Parts: sequence; structure tokens; C-alpha cells
Amino acid sequence: MKKKFFAVLAGAAMVATGCVQTVSDTDTFAMYYGRDMVSNRFNRPFDEVYKAACTVMKNDGVIVREFVSHEYTNSVQSVEGRINNRKVWIRVGVVDPKVTQVDVQARTKAGMVDIDLVHQIGTEVAVELAAH
Repeated sequence: MKKKFFAVLAGAAMVATGCVQTVSDTDTFAMYYGRDMVSNRFNRPFDEVYKAACTVMKNDGVIVREFVSHEYTNSVQSVEGRINNRKVWIRVGVVDPKVTQVDVQARTKAGMVDIDLVHQIGTEVAVELAAH
């Protein structure tokens, strides 16, 4: 009876895990499917916001790769990196010529959400933009 119970429990755990899509249009391992992304909009040109996002990623951690989405021409670019052993994705996209949107997403190695880090990065991008 105990073996059947643990087999069912292990099966349920495997079904609960899986992959989620990131803001950079890639997939990553996930254990929790809750809210893991925050969006911020800035009244700044795309190039300034993207530069600020890259600066924040470099200051807090390391940039692993940069993406240029060919579906959206050059109006959407993403940065993937690691901060405090967390996978972090930042997507910068043009809403209109004067407004740029920044989407930030972060997950732990175990696939759990780190929403506090997401908010911190969004705030640091805003501070970086205000400094320049």
C-alpha cells in the first residue's frame, strides 16, 4: 500500500513539473506556474532602455546571451543572465516611438519563481535610466 501511495505521489510530482516560456521566447524548467514576470513602461527611447537593462544585468550578475527577435525586427531585444544563482530574462520592446516596455522574469535553479528579484531588477532599470 505504501509503495503504491509513493508511486502515485512521484507520478503527480512529475506531472506538476515542466517547462514554461520565458520573455525571450525560449523555454525553461519550472516547478511553479505562478506569476513570474513584471512589466514596466518608460517614456524613453528603445536604445536607452536596452542599454540600462544590460547595465543592470552586468552590475548585478553576468550576461549569458543576448537575443534579437527576428519576428519583431529590431524593436524587441532580450538579455538572459544569472543573478544570485537565478536565471533572469529581460525583454525590451517598443510600444510606440516614445514608450518602451521592459519585461523581467526570474527563476531559481529548482524552477521556482523569485518575484522579489524581478521587482528589484525593474526598479534598478528605472534608477539607471533616471541617473542618465
